[in-house]
Amino acid sequence: MAKCDEGYNCEVCGRPVEKLTESDLYLRYVIGMLDPEVLHTTPERHIRCNPVLAQFIVHPNFEPLIAAGDFAKANLDPAFVAQREELATRGYERLRELVQVNLPIVDYPLPEVRAKHAESRGE
Repeated sequence: MAKCDEGYNCEVCGRPVEKLTESDLYLRYVIGMLDPEVLHTTPERHIRCNPVLAQFIVHPNFEPLIAAGDFAKANLDPAFVAQREELATRGYERLRELVQVNLPIVDYPLPEVRAKHAESRGE
């Protein structure tokens, strides 16, 4: 994590985000929802403190979360839900992989996200 792996406090609940696998900031970065240029200036949250995104993680190590309101996945198009579940789950799995390896932060995102970043830089 940034800040020398110390973590940041969650902007929602105020508690520290102590693990990469709890980080909404890095989940969004890994799946391409957050531009790398604003990673260092974007507030941190726990994944579970962002239920609109967390509801799409379908993984045995992540307790399911049900979001309420207009953006609850029960109210969304099933094809969109399937796509978002696949992406969010892959992102969560990537966070779990990242704690096991030592990679530069530019290599954290999923392969297709890294490719888009490279393309936008003209590589």
